Amino acid sequence: MMGKRDIVWKTPDITADGLKMFACIAMCIRTIGIVVIEKGMIHLESYTQSSLNEAMAQDPHLMTLAGLGSIFQLAGGLAIPIFAFLLVEGVRNTSDYKKYLLAMLAAALLSELPYDLAMSGKILDFSGQNGLFTMTICLILLKCLELTETVSGAAGKLVRLMEILAAVLWTSLFKSEYGLCMVLLTAVFYVFYTKNVMKTILGGAISLMYVTGPLAFYGLWCYNGERKNRINKYIYYAVYPVSLLVMFILAKGLNAIGVVG
Repeated sequence: MMGKRDIVWKTPDITADGLKMFACIAMCIRTIGIVVIEKGMIHLESYTQSSLNEAMAQDPHLMTLAGLGSIFQLAGGLAIPIFAFLLVEGVRNTSDYKKYLLAMLAAALLSELPYDLAMSGKILDFSGQNGLFTMTICLILLKCLELTETVSGAAGKLVRLMEILAAVLWTSLFKSEYGLCMVLLTAVFYVFYTKNVMKTILGGAISLMYVTGPLAFYGLWCYNGERKNRINKYIYYAVYPVSLLVMFILAKGLNAIGVVG
């Protein structure tokens, strides 16, 4: 029997909504770091590494902003494992895969203009694509993995490996955000769906691509399986393009009034 002073550690229950909300906040913080601080205030792209080091040595304020921008970007690493996990949960539980895929593709297309404006200042820039394109590719990968689940033995393993490699190549050709990391995480979460130890070890190792990624696994451990949407699911699709557009406008405003490092 426990005494009155004994402390019982109880992990919190986190719903799918809670995970989505946390991941969206983490991604918004990352966007602030890149778009507002690095592009809007510091103009990081105008420096070489040596000139930046020299400028920071002379200006402590610039050093603080550069450090803050880097810290904010680390927050984005927390979102990637969560989004990959939720994609797998979504495909396994959705009643309409086609609708799910089309909604993600539509969000990716609508996000491209705000993404290009925020990241390059151009209306169209094909040097990189937004992260929702990566998620769309991951959804296609998940359907392929599902369709070939019945193929057993060495042939099945080879087929699934080829599917994963094709998704990696696709994201590389598109130069879409988080491509390699999110594809591999999605594949691991799906293939080892019921094997929590393997899922955690492999997923944690892959997540190290973004340094803070493994920390997100605490949230995944606390997931209680509840998928009821308390917030309309389409609001989550809108968060990404709207946040990009807002941050772009904010960065331009800071630039216009001369708030720079």
